[in-house]
Amino acid sequence: MEKLALMALFADFYGPLLTEKQRNVWDLHYQQDLSLAEIAELEHISRQAIHDLLKRTERILEEYEHKLGLVQRFWKEREKLAEVQTLMQGLSEQDFSSSEAWERHCQIGVKIEDIVNI
Repeated sequence: MEKLALMALFADFYGPLLTEKQRNVWDLHYQQDLSLAEIAELEHISRQAIHDLLKRTERILEEYEHKLGLVQRFWKEREKLAEVQTLMQGLSEQDFSSSEAWERHCQIGVKIEDIVNI
């Protein structure tokens, strides 16, 4: 996965653990696509300070993931659900003893699809 996408996931999971300033600068740079110079002007600090803050924030997010592993667990769970989804798609109505069982199978399939496609 490309670094920007990975950092975005880290920010989604661990963003609330950052300081307000870290979250704000992260959002301005990565979400609103402002340059370091533009952010520096808004924050009334140097471009180098913004650069350092972003690099420090990246390290913090990486450390949270290293310690907590929430993003890794998220991807593993998605892979497992995708496997279950594939197995369920291999079943047909004839594989079930009643129409109610088939209907429950279909409802479960819809729920799994909703989760996998988040």
